Amino acid sequence: MTVLVGCSGSGGPPGAAPTTAAEKYGSQGIGAQPVDRLRDGGTLTLGIPAWPTQLNIHQVDGATDEVSQLVQLVEPALFLRDAQGVPHPDTDYLLSAKVTRAAPQTVIYRLNPKAHWSDGQPLGVQDFTAQWRAIGRGDDRYHVADPTGYDQISSVSKGPGAHEVKVVFRTPYTDWQRLFTPLYPASAIGTPEQFNRGWLDEVPVTAGPFKISSLDNTTETATVVRDPGWWGARPRLDRIVLRTLLPGAALQAYRNGEIDAVNAGTTEDYAQLKGAENSTIRCGSAWDEVHIALNGAAGPLADIDVRHAVQKAVDRRALADVAAKGLPVGVPLLGNHIYMTNQPGYADHSATWGTHDLAEARRLLDKAGWRQRKQGQPRTKDGKTLRLRFVISAATNRLGLDLSQLVQSMLGQAGIEVDIVKVPANDYIAKNLDKGDFDLAIFRFVDLTYPSDVLSIYEQPRGAQSFLNYGRVGDAAVDQLLRRAAGTLDKKRATALYNQADAEIWRLGHDIELYQRPQLMAVREGLANYGIPGLGDLDWTKVGWTKTAPKNRS
Repeated sequence: MTVLVGCSGSGGPPGAAPTTAAEKYGSQGIGAQPVDRLRDGGTLTLGIPAWPTQLNIHQVDGATDEVSQLVQLVEPALFLRDAQGVPHPDTDYLLSAKVTRAAPQTVIYRLNPKAHWSDGQPLGVQDFTAQWRAIGRGDDRYHVADPTGYDQISSVSKGPGAHEVKVVFRTPYTDWQRLFTPLYPASAIGTPEQFNRGWLDEVPVTAGPFKISSLDNTTETATVVRDPGWWGARPRLDRIVLRTLLPGAALQAYRNGEIDAVNAGTTEDYAQLKGAENSTIRCGSAWDEVHIALNGAAGPLADIDVRHAVQKAVDRRALADVAAKGLPVGVPLLGNHIYMTNQPGYADHSATWGTHDLAEARRLLDKAGWRQRKQGQPRTKDGKTLRLRFVISAATNRLGLDLSQLVQSMLGQAGIEVDIVKVPANDYIAKNLDKGDFDLAIFRFVDLTYPSDVLSIYEQPRGAQSFLNYGRVGDAAVDQLLRRAAGTLDKKRATALYNQADAEIWRLGHDIELYQRPQLMAVREGLANYGIPGLGDLDWTKVGWTKTAPKNRS
């Protein structure tokens, strides 16, 4: 269901059963309009919280939301997901794709013969082959963010017909539609040097409705414009500008009329934005979770008893209530790492390790050898104090800081001292998360609607690469369950296996899953087909300004 709403009201009393955005408003809020009601032209200016330097989204340092926002404008997405997360071929690139054989699983992709790269080369088997070889062959020279699915492919070759590609899987892979999206050109990812360094501060080749006009490292601003070589439906917008703005600056820029949309998902932001002039609030429910990562590779959290103690010391409901205060939608606790509360397959496995129990937290710390002579004092072991570095990004908004301080207080009650360390936003992933330079870290994973998207987060790291398992917590049982789930074409069986894996992930103390983040966004009046796409994707050729929108948006 597609809706356009103005949100009002409050988040309800603490502890009340939350109303999700999906329950109250439907899963999508994009201000849907037929394209014939939109102006031809105009500029859309948006904010991004950090300036990306690695623009290969398949490279470990490029797997960020900021890179995704840019890449989806200029590179091919073979499938677009609807509001319920169901993938459909994007016929600008892919006319059809189907499994033609079950054993071994064989998929035939029929490409749009008009689709071509900005260097003039047609999209074809060479691009599929290069992306598979870079991501799925286990070559450590390619610093890959997520090999899932690609590592199950046994061969890529020309298909039986013109403009067709044949992909054969070594073992079945349920979520095969998530692969080759975005697709990158063979000419720019074919070698480790190209894959790792060829997309630093540049996008060498494109194939989208827009092309790069400028990437300004000084102002940290990216601008894309219509690509005259685009073969599909003409985009409504002339250009899209992405400006790097910390959350507080982005909110002020929106109120000043400098950008055209801004997140309104925190109490403070919503209070300032709900009455803004020439503005409306759009709501929906996306795959968007907030969690606290626990570093199990080094330091005190390498001990599972300490991780369990931290899980029990943190009051998840209290944190969610803080996030919900003053909002028109509730903030549901998440009891699952793989499925959102509004997603088929969701089951809550948080009863044991997600329930607040301070006495149990203290008992587990005693068991692990961290003693507390007197309540209120820090715990010690072998002359060392139990002290954790809680690393947060400088781009963290007020809510993120409030949550980290609440966690600091909660763990302090168990005798764990916590130092909150703020690091530069551009270093947070590359220098802290990727390197395991933290004990605790709070952040989000977003847009992982295919269940197998999570494999790189929860599987054990392979060699030196942690992929997205920043805390490096895992075991063979979880790996096996996740792989079996991803490798069955029976959706019901796959769901059951994923839920078994989720229960094990809770037991391992991989992290502290908190809540499904509310999706609220303030957008300018007259901005159509943009906002919260539910569990799906935006069609950027349809984003634009209505004919009655203010002319200054041109």
